[in-house]
Parts: sequence; structure tokens; C-alpha cells
Amino acid sequence: MFSDPCNDRAVMTAWESFLKGDDGRCNTLRSLVDRSWRRCQQARVDPDRQHAPPPIADHALHDLIQTNGDLLEASAPVMACARDFLSETGTMMLLADTQCTILTMEGDPATMDTAGSIQLVPGVSWAERLCGTNAIGTALAVGQPVQIHSSEHYCAGIKRWTCSAAVIRHPQDGEILGVIDVSGLSETYSRQSLALAVTTASRIESRLAAREMELRYRLLEGTMNRWSACAGDGLVLFDRRGWPVKINEYAATAIAARGGDINVAAPARLPAMALTHGSPSAPIGPLPAWMSDDWLVPVMSKGQHIGTLLVMPVPRSGRPTPRPEAAARPAAPRPRNFASIVSHHPPLLAAVDKARQLARSRVPVLLLGETGVGKEEFARGIHEASPSAGGTYVALNCGGLSRDLLASELFGYAEGAFTGARKGGLMGKIEAADGGTLFLDEIGEMPLDLQPHLLRVLEEGELYRLGENTPRKVNFRLVAATHRNLREEVAAGRFRMDLYYRVAVTTLHLPPLRERSEDIVPLSDLFLERFTTAHHTGPRTLGPGVLEWLQAYAWPGNVRELRNAIESMVLMSGTPVIGIDALPPELAGCTGEVSADNTTGPQPKAAPAVCSMAEGELELIRRAIAATGGNLTGAARQLGVAKSTLYLKLKRYGLEPDRQRVRAPV
Repeated sequence: MFSDPCNDRAVMTAWESFLKGDDGRCNTLRSLVDRSWRRCQQARVDPDRQHAPPPIADHALHDLIQTNGDLLEASAPVMACARDFLSETGTMMLLADTQCTILTMEGDPATMDTAGSIQLVPGVSWAERLCGTNAIGTALAVGQPVQIHSSEHYCAGIKRWTCSAAVIRHPQDGEILGVIDVSGLSETYSRQSLALAVTTASRIESRLAAREMELRYRLLEGTMNRWSACAGDGLVLFDRRGWPVKINEYAATAIAARGGDINVAAPARLPAMALTHGSPSAPIGPLPAWMSDDWLVPVMSKGQHIGTLLVMPVPRSGRPTPRPEAAARPAAPRPRNFASIVSHHPPLLAAVDKARQLARSRVPVLLLGETGVGKEEFARGIHEASPSAGGTYVALNCGGLSRDLLASELFGYAEGAFTGARKGGLMGKIEAADGGTLFLDEIGEMPLDLQPHLLRVLEEGELYRLGENTPRKVNFRLVAATHRNLREEVAAGRFRMDLYYRVAVTTLHLPPLRERSEDIVPLSDLFLERFTTAHHTGPRTLGPGVLEWLQAYAWPGNVRELRNAIESMVLMSGTPVIGIDALPPELAGCTGEVSADNTTGPQPKAAPAVCSMAEGELELIRRAIAATGGNLTGAARQLGVAKSTLYLKLKRYGLEPDRQRVRAPV
């Protein structure tokens, strides 16, 4: 395990003989070093190399640091100690990832300056195949603590150094997450350096274990309500690394019915359910054939995506017997070709007629309307009524993703395009929609520097995956949607004029629900029937005064808010007749004075009038925050957006999160 400086001259002689092709084994050469030299020779490492390759670009190192955020957070206190205690020892401590790339380093300033001469600096990979035998690369190659001293290094330019390293493993399954290294010039050799590396790795692993336990508690707490309200569905809760955390009694039946291979008695990690770092909603994938994207529910906590809940419908034979009236009513297939749009409002019906007419052509369509008015229903209807209905319908929300993630989701990427890129690359949403329809929701949120790339795709009919130089031909129908006034965005320099005129060849304005009071009753009936069937509650009707209450409310969240309110009422009511007492808190809280002749209960207080879509959105955000008692995570869930998106909107409207509890209406 330990190097012996007394053998330095003999090891040097053995190295020279090895390079000349003498295969004779030197008695003083450790087997660990001998095997490493042979790996280096097979990899054609240059033994005369004087230093490591140049560091990667700053932005690539930044991405690596983001990807390894948990490892860096756990090691931060340890590295801070190294900055103080190693400052005059002639040694330094380095943290590297699983690709041997140095992420950070602390220690003696003079030694760190000298290390720059051999590129022993952040952003440089010290893998054996690049730099020959060294503690970082060799420790990761063999998966155990390693000490490499002076002439034991394979490359000539590194033989002035001594280094000791130990791998850092995940406390749950032993997966290697990185390596900690203690290095200095040869005269600083000490056996205690290896002991320091091993002890430091153990401390980091302990901090990681505590962090994982905290996340496990938050994951279970965040899904507590789902287990009692699963309505006979099979539930499997996965942590962010793809390990099953909790499984209910129906999961085995649901999984077995679809040919799944999760052993409920002794569940193993499912790599497809591991989350990419910083992703708001997507597993790494691809998912197993028996699993559907529609069954995945992201679990968020404090703005973090910490796990995924798999909700699998159980086949009828495996479900608890539903009530007779619920069993007698089979679930209706999804309406097609605008049939899902229920309305008696003339302007909205005119928009449907215009959409049917536009569906016959391939020109882009821009849907304008507030959040929740049903823009995606229109997009699906246009797709299903168009000549491209046989193709794929692909939807992407541009508002909830970071710039880099949105770029990869839109355009895809080639294998090796960036650190962490999936093997074989990834097809983007544009390419996936080839021959069909691409729906870009909240296109007004698209970063300005990505807009010309989308414009080129629309103009030229071809795209480049990230990291590729060969164009790919695409032919798709674009339907875009936004709640913003794009003309104002163009005037403010936040949206390109040329892209605006390209996506807004034709526009459809969708009126908000507050202007369509005649639609409250048919929509309520539709949602009532849908959710009583879905939750097997038996028939439900709205009691006296409830419809009047719903019609008096302003519905800042539009149809989506009405849908959620009806589902809540179905679940909260224990009787066939749903009374006012089942109204969601945010509706019931909007009461005024009780009149003397009131026979149906309190009357709703009219919501404040709004004069623009932005004001409507602001009012909706305020109501959602008020309804959740200032809980931004709950408010984001109620609004159907990521918490990061909610924070951006709060910033845009000049509202500080810590002031929302005070400023929100009650």
C-alpha cells in the first residue's frame, strides 16, 4: 500500500528497463505500480510527457462543478480545513470527479503555484490514459487507496512529485463519486499523507450519508398524502439516484401486469429513474418498455427535484372493487379534433372554427391567452385536424428550463457534446416532431440568444444537434403559445422581431374564463363526470348555491383552476351532493358579508378587475400564495409551474418572496 523512498533508485532503473522492453520483474517494484505501468503502455501514454493536458474551458468546468454539486458541498468543510492546516506543509489537497478531472484544490500556496507547471490544476484530467501512473488516476482505476512516490510515476515530468489518494464512495451503494488526493514535491513524502486521504474520504462519505438521510425524510414527507389517496393505483417512490424508497401494496400487481422486472421484495436501483443534475422534471431515461412518462410525478422540495413518484394504474382484476355505479361507467376515450373544448361562448367558438380552418395548412400558429385558458387543447386540436395528424405531437414548455437544458431539449445533442452527455447522443424535441406538430408553450420565455437558432430551423428546415456539424432535415408544423404581449417584448428588445413574424403568421386569441360565464356550468359538468369516474367515487352533483358561487368567482387561473377546484371538491365531499363546505380554501376564503335574505350561503366577493394578461397572472400568483399560506412550493404546484419559474415571475413583478405572506390578499 505504501511507497518506500529508499527504493527510489531501483524503481527508476526498473522503469528505464521497462521502457526498453525488458519484461523482467524488479523485486523492489510494487505489483500495483507494475500493473499500472502496463496499462499505460497499452494505452500508448508517452513516458516522456512533462505535464498533463491543458485544462478544459471555464464554462465546461463550471458545468462539471454544477454536476458534482453534492460532492463539492459535502467536501467544502474538509477543503476549508486543508486551506489552513496544509498552508505551510509543502502539500495540497485536491478533489477530482470520476473522470479524474480536478474540481478544486487547497493547501500550501507555493506548492499550488509549482503544481501549475505540470497542470495539476482544476479543470485538468489526471486519468492514467492521459498522464500515466499517478495517485488520482490509479486510485480510480483500481478503486482503492493508492500512494505513488517519485519514480513510480510513469511519465518523466511528474517524477518530482509524491501523491496519495483515496476514492470517495456513495454511502448507499458504494458507487465511486470522486477521489481525494494529497500531493507535494518528493521531499514531502509521508505515510501519513495516505492516512489523511483515507480519513478525509471517510469524512466526506459521512456528510454525504447525512445529506441522503435528510433528502430521504423530505422525499417521504413530500409524498405522504399520496399514499392514502392512491385510489388503488400502484405507487413506487424513487429517490434522485433511481433507488426505490417506498412501494405500496398494489405496485407488484401493476408492475407484473405490464411485464415489469422490479423485485418488490428486494428492489434494486433503476438507472432510468435517476435524475440529471438540475433537471426540473426529467429522468435520465430511456424508460423501460413497461413504464409510461404519464405515470411519473416529480417530487419537489425547497425548489429541488429530489425524487419521482411512479403512479401505475392497476388492471381491473387487481384493483379493489369499485362502487357499482362507478364500475358501470367506463372511462371515455380522449376527445379528438377540438371535441375536448367545451364552450358556448361565441368568441371562443369562433376561435375553434378558425383553428379548424388553419389546421388544413402548415403555417405556424401563435396562440395568445392567459395561463390556463386551454392553449394546449387548441394545439392538440390543430394537430389532430391537420394533414400531419399521422405524425407525432410533441410539446415543450420554454418557461421552466434553464438556457442550456432548453437548448438540448430543443435541438438535441451528439455523443460527447459536453460532460455528462448521454452515450449515443439525444434527439431533440424538434427532431422528434418531424412529420408532425411541435407545440412550444410560453415561447416568450425563450432566451434571446436561442431565438436565432430556432428561426434558422423554421427558415431552412434543418437543424444541428449540439456538438454536430452535419445538418438534419426536419419538416414539422409549429404551434406556439404565450401569455405575453410579444409586440411589447419585441419593442423592449426581449424577443426578436424576425422570429415574431415567423411564428405569428396566424394568431388566435383565447378569451379568459372570467369573460365566459356561460361556460362555467358545462365545464363543471364535464370535470365532475371526469373526476368521479377517475376516482371511483360514484355519481356526484353540485348542491344548491355551488354553481352560483362558481359563476361569481373571477377564475384568475382560468379553466385549469376550475378543473382543479372541481377535482378537489369531488375528493373532499363524502356525499353524493357536493355542498359549499367542499369548496377549496382559496374560493371559500373570498367571501363577503352574509345578507339577511341569503338562502344559499355566503356570497363570493368579486375578484379585483384586471386590465391586462400580466395583471391577471399577478393576481393569480397572489391568490395561489395566499391559498397556501405563503408556501411557495405549494403555490407553484397549484399554479402548475416549477418553483424556479415562480421565483422568476415574482422577480419580474417586483415582488420579494419573503413579503408575499403580507402582500397577498386574504
